[in-house]
Amino acid sequence: MTPARLFRMLPATALLAFAPQVAFAADAVSPPPVAAPAGTQAAMLTSTDPQLAANKKLVFDFWRVVIEAQNLDRAADFLAEDYLQHNPNVPTGRAGFVRFFTPYAHATTLVAEIRGGLISITAERDIVVLAFARQMPGKTPQDKPFTTTAFDMFRVKDGKIVEHWDGDVPR
Repeated sequence: MTPARLFRMLPATALLAFAPQVAFAADAVSPPPVAAPAGTQAAMLTSTDPQLAANKKLVFDFWRVVIEAQNLDRAADFLAEDYLQHNPNVPTGRAGFVRFFTPYAHATTLVAEIRGGLISITAERDIVVLAFARQMPGKTPQDKPFTTTAFDMFRVKDGKIVEHWDGDVPR
């Protein structure tokens, strides 16, 4: 019997027995991911393919202008009208996006770089992914804080963001 077949046959609770050792081993082997140093994000926008560079720049600017600076009046500059939202907590469509975020938006000063712990910007075909490092508190006061990652993935078509995915779950 192959190892893969054996793992498929084990109940999920049996697989959890391996989790603490795997997590401990990962901590001992590799440092946590860290955000790119200040002043280096512009270098992430480069590509030998001009279309990939343009897609990266579009998503980068969307994040800075609409998400971080909360300039929802600029959403049409970046999002297609029929934008598909795969986050289960946010409505689909540009109008749904703006309607959802409007109660929380307080426009702030636009800055040259993404503030929120950006690790990387990658682009392949029509997809751009922003990866972030997030510092999280432990679940209890006795737990140590830890670093995890988050991502936002976008599909770009005709110079607009047409689709978005992230790791959010229904609330």
